[in-house]
Amino acid sequence: MMLSKSKYMIGLQCPKYLWMVFHSPDKIPKPDKGQQHLFDEGNLVGSFAKKLFLKGIDIPTDDFSGNLKKSTELLSRKKPLFEAAFSVGQLYSRADILIPVKNEWDIIEVKMSTSVKDEHIQDVAFQKYVYEESGLKIRKCFLMHINNEYVRKGKIDTKKLFAKEDISKEVAEVKDVPLRVEEMFEIINSKECPSSVLGRQCKNPHECPVEECWNLPDGSVFDLYNARGKEFELYERGIVSLKDIPDDFKLNDKQGIQKKCAKTGQVHVNKEGIKKFLSDLNYPLRYLDFETFGSAIPFYDKSSPYQQIPFQFSLHVDDGSSVKHYSFLASGKEDPRKDFIVALKKVLGTKGSIVVYNQSFEIARMKELGALFPSYKKWVNSAIKRVVDLLEPFRNFDYYNPVQQGSCSIKHVLPALTGKSYSDLELINEGSGASLAFLDIAFSDIPKSEKEKLRKALETYCGLDTEGMVWIIERLRDLKGS
Repeated sequence: MMLSKSKYMIGLQCPKYLWMVFHSPDKIPKPDKGQQHLFDEGNLVGSFAKKLFLKGIDIPTDDFSGNLKKSTELLSRKKPLFEAAFSVGQLYSRADILIPVKNEWDIIEVKMSTSVKDEHIQDVAFQKYVYEESGLKIRKCFLMHINNEYVRKGKIDTKKLFAKEDISKEVAEVKDVPLRVEEMFEIINSKECPSSVLGRQCKNPHECPVEECWNLPDGSVFDLYNARGKEFELYERGIVSLKDIPDDFKLNDKQGIQKKCAKTGQVHVNKEGIKKFLSDLNYPLRYLDFETFGSAIPFYDKSSPYQQIPFQFSLHVDDGSSVKHYSFLASGKEDPRKDFIVALKKVLGTKGSIVVYNQSFEIARMKELGALFPSYKKWVNSAIKRVVDLLEPFRNFDYYNPVQQGSCSIKHVLPALTGKSYSDLELINEGSGASLAFLDIAFSDIPKSEKEKLRKALETYCGLDTEGMVWIIERLRDLKGS
């Protein structure tokens, strides 16, 4: 059994996950479309990084043995090597980029993040150990990551797209790779799967895909709002349900409401808080929601890595007697931002509250549009002053239903408050799915009929976001008066 870099990183996070990779791979869910998109984008970032080394040699990776053999043969060429792999014993690692420096080599690990993270240090430390054990002399270690301050102007400027940081010192401080390797092989060679222990490592540095560990009852301590580690502290003490949290365990006011609701089975309603929120609304009410996408490699001029590009909005307008719906969904590959802001200004009007859910997102996008199109900046600033955040009464716990599972997101609040949900939407039922759908429509080669289905699904999904807010306000009005 070969321990690769990716499996070593899995072992650092969770022994059970590592064991299952070797013994029960069928129980590990396959990557979904969102995860596959991240893998593909990571490969794209890697291909851009290679452009910085014009004399580099790309070593094919589809043949494991061939890749190892070719990597060793090419060392004598003293040129940058891409995807060079080396093994020693049962250890194996492949480098993104190896750079020759006289009789030594520099490791350059390429990541699609925007900064150096602890996991990257461990990643490169394993690489360095394997390479040195196989006979290479490593001089320095670098991490090349995305520079999120880069702004595209014309063709991608690869030099400005990336930032390179020397992590040699941090890597050298990692002394326990041999010990970790030994421990991991004990796990791998064991006939029994290690018992799972829920903890912070389950979601850090990545969310573990092993779902069977989370066989928990409804209303568990993992529903605690803004828990900050309290959930793990309780779980380690054998306390699984919210209702069983001891009275002397320190909870904040919102967590206290959760515990009370779990014990009584009742919904918490603060009528005064709801009344105050509703009193600040001014008709006509304009319920607004944006859909966006972001990418490591910016698609358009005057955009940056991971900048959220708005491509769709839904707007329900309630004038007090009737509700009308307006929408915009970009078409084609071109930058949608100008058409987006033109369409938005036409329907957003100058009066009435603009109701959004989690205002920081929509406000940030509007400010970016105002900066990009200065002639709209005055209008954008006036519109922002009218924004009201529907998240507020739920974040304040003026309303809380245990069905929300500690979440204040609209995906949890809507079914808790109205009984309606996103679960009936077949193609798209969450934001990342909407982003991927638009990318498929704009940039993929899927049939036209499939693109039409995705457009309809996007219209339905985004429309539900704003219609759902209409229903939520109606229900809050009922609660205020009940």
